[in-house]
Amino acid sequence: MFLSRIELDPGRRGTMKALASPNLFHGAIEQGFSGPRKRNLWRLDTLGEKTWLLVVSQDRPDFSRLAAQFGPKNGGPGWESKAYDPLLRRIETGGLWHFRLTANPTVSKPSQAGQRGKVLGHITTAYQKQWLLDRAEKHGFSLSETAFDVKESRWLRFRKGTDGGRPVTLLSVTYEGLLTVTDPELFTRTLTEGLGRGKAYGLGLLTVARTMKN
Repeated sequence: MFLSRIELDPGRRGTMKALASPNLFHGAIEQGFSGPRKRNLWRLDTLGEKTWLLVVSQDRPDFSRLAAQFGPKNGGPGWESKAYDPLLRRIETGGLWHFRLTANPTVSKPSQAGQRGKVLGHITTAYQKQWLLDRAEKHGFSLSETAFDVKESRWLRFRKGTDGGRPVTLLSVTYEGLLTVTDPELFTRTLTEGLGRGKAYGLGLLTVARTMKN
């Protein structure tokens, strides 16, 4: 597994367009790999004054073209990729980690008895936090309500595909805080396969960083 980071230039017209229509990033990421297409997790992060595209993948990528298209024009590689497996091997029961997750918290509400439910986004902070609390155990970790926060909540509205396809509306919520690993196998799967809906559009990627207790 590999974790890659690409610096973006939000001032470029193409980058501004992709930030508003994340399906454009999805296509550009796929071009960074050869061979059969695989599902790659990705997320947009703004840290300080810089905007980054993070990608978790099974294969080592080449994001030179993506960096040239969306990255700064001031030269340099604009991206880096490193092995993810050393971190994954450090996952163990009871491990305390600082985490960041951008996900699509939803609920399915049937309009009539017996019919398939309509998927709706959780729009309040309390329900957004409860959504993650409800899913923690089956994804291999635990957390308390006071140990994490919602850092950002925004709607993504764009058209699927590059030729003006059907409209897509997704709620993007970013969480940050502390979690404890309860099942290393499940948690490692969550780190590599994601959590929730909308993975093709930059949602579902959970990343962790060591704390003083690790």
